[in-house]
Amino acid sequence: MSSPHSVDAPSSLVANEAKVVPDDLDALQALASQQLAHPGPDSATRAHQVERALDALPRALLAPQVIDTYLSLAQLHYVLGHPESGLSSATKAVQAATLQGDDHRRRKSLTFEGILLADCGNIALALERYATALEIAERLQDRLALIGLFVNIGAALIYGALYAEAVASLEHALDLIGEDARFASLREVALSNIALACIHTEDLAKGLRSAKASVHSNAQLGSASDFMMRVVSERNYVRLLLEVDSLERAKERCEAAKGFAAQAGTERALVQAALCEGLYEVHAGLVDLGLSRLTQALDKALLNPPALRDALIVMVKANEVGGRPDEALRYLNELKSHTQSLQERNALFHHKLHISRIEADLDVAKDTSDGIFRRHERLIEGQQAQQKLLKAQIEQLERLAVTAELRDDSTGEHSYRVGRLAALLAREAGLDEQTCFTIDLAARLHDIGKIGIPDGILLKPGHLNAAEREIMETHTTVGAELLAKSDIPHMQVAEDIARHHHEWWAGGGYPAGISGEAIPIAARVTALADVFDALTHKRPYKEPWPVARALDEIQRLRGSQFDPRLTDIFIGLIQRLQREVGDLDEFLGAAARESSFNQARSRIAETLRRNPERRGYDRGLDPRL
Repeated sequence: MSSPHSVDAPSSLVANEAKVVPDDLDALQALASQQLAHPGPDSATRAHQVERALDALPRALLAPQVIDTYLSLAQLHYVLGHPESGLSSATKAVQAATLQGDDHRRRKSLTFEGILLADCGNIALALERYATALEIAERLQDRLALIGLFVNIGAALIYGALYAEAVASLEHALDLIGEDARFASLREVALSNIALACIHTEDLAKGLRSAKASVHSNAQLGSASDFMMRVVSERNYVRLLLEVDSLERAKERCEAAKGFAAQAGTERALVQAALCEGLYEVHAGLVDLGLSRLTQALDKALLNPPALRDALIVMVKANEVGGRPDEALRYLNELKSHTQSLQERNALFHHKLHISRIEADLDVAKDTSDGIFRRHERLIEGQQAQQKLLKAQIEQLERLAVTAELRDDSTGEHSYRVGRLAALLAREAGLDEQTCFTIDLAARLHDIGKIGIPDGILLKPGHLNAAEREIMETHTTVGAELLAKSDIPHMQVAEDIARHHHEWWAGGGYPAGISGEAIPIAARVTALADVFDALTHKRPYKEPWPVARALDEIQRLRGSQFDPRLTDIFIGLIQRLQREVGDLDEFLGAAARESSFNQARSRIAETLRRNPERRGYDRGLDPRL
């Protein structure tokens, strides 16, 4: 997103001690533009002041300038490295554009809100915003907007480890770009992100073609962000070249990365270049030199959080290649701790923001007309109203849980099927309706702790080793602790399920090793539903089992892993559902198809299906490394 032009400070600014508050809309817009063009140490403070002044304007004064100013403030926070702070301004830009019926600015605002959401970890909501922006861009036939959206969608899907979907989106962006030189920088970003996705999927041939094309994209490099993007492109190319032992070519690209990093002049770019060089040196047999360089880069990354995850991933890889498994494991644990801490912070931030918006909506309802107030009273009274409120309160946590599960189950339906099946089993076992309803919602969050598990472990196609399994098992306590901090009534059930759904009836499960009826019944019913669904569906490490085979396995584990009484009820329940509803997935996954996140993914996929032709962007490229 390009920055507005720099302007001189307007004369209408009114100084008030430490604050500088413009007295009209033109001055507010000018100050926001000025700060964005020349950010400084007090820019964040100025941005908050401008936002408060905009908020105070009468609704009758809403104008395109208001939207543009909110967007400038959102972009300023992003440039300053504080995407969370920019979300408020971006959301207000969307609201103002919607009120004014300004589709162009609404699309632009939704896109930037999506960028901010993805940057601070809310992939699900980012994709929902992108899907809406996509519909507007298609209606407006805005080619540039469509290209940018598909590139951003691809990046968000990579964050969510949905690599096949990401590549499809990025290739569609390349189709839209074609050979148009005006979009060379977007072409580079798309190609570089395809290369990154291919690193994760180990599609080395496609990754190498994409990486090579990205560094030869002829994009004009002028700003620090342009040079930073080229460093990232070179980093991806180096990683792929090292995977195929093309050491000389990797060395050349390391030198190029160092040159671009020097021109970028930022610590983050220099760290990325050092990671490239250190990893190359380890692969080339200069293990001590390479690890020393990587350690220095990691020390710098500790002061530059956006680069820390990359540095830890490289340290794990370098120590594996260098024959130092103990050190590799140490850095893997550091990566796990960093991932868990970051994801928990992001999760709680978005959850609390979601709750505050629900509370604000309720306050608005109280203060409006009697008719709305009466509807509000009906909404919050009685059991049905409490259920609706609980559904609304956990909506954001549900998004995060589904996002975490997508790395195992790309349909996004596993959590919903488990919740529904656990609730049905609870009802068959004699639990009351309110408890069954709560289990349905709470069991959807059973694996929310997987947001803290590194991709390399969760997506490993083979069996986990002992150290990896130990890390994997922490998802139970991570999820429970996250839910305990959510401050939602009735979430004790969700906490119990997240913590104890891997306990065994006869003992020997994790994390606490408890047994029998010491395991909360909500966790016992969820355990049966979770294992059955995992067995009957494809996972990265296994093919799906037929229902009959899965039930035989569950029967075999009766009394050891599973509660014997619940096992008998469960097997009868599945057999009855097969007779009565036929397609279990269709029946159990109904709530998943009502999810706004899954609907957004479906709309994006539908757009790609409507445009199936591929120009074969990589045909004709030199296939040599």
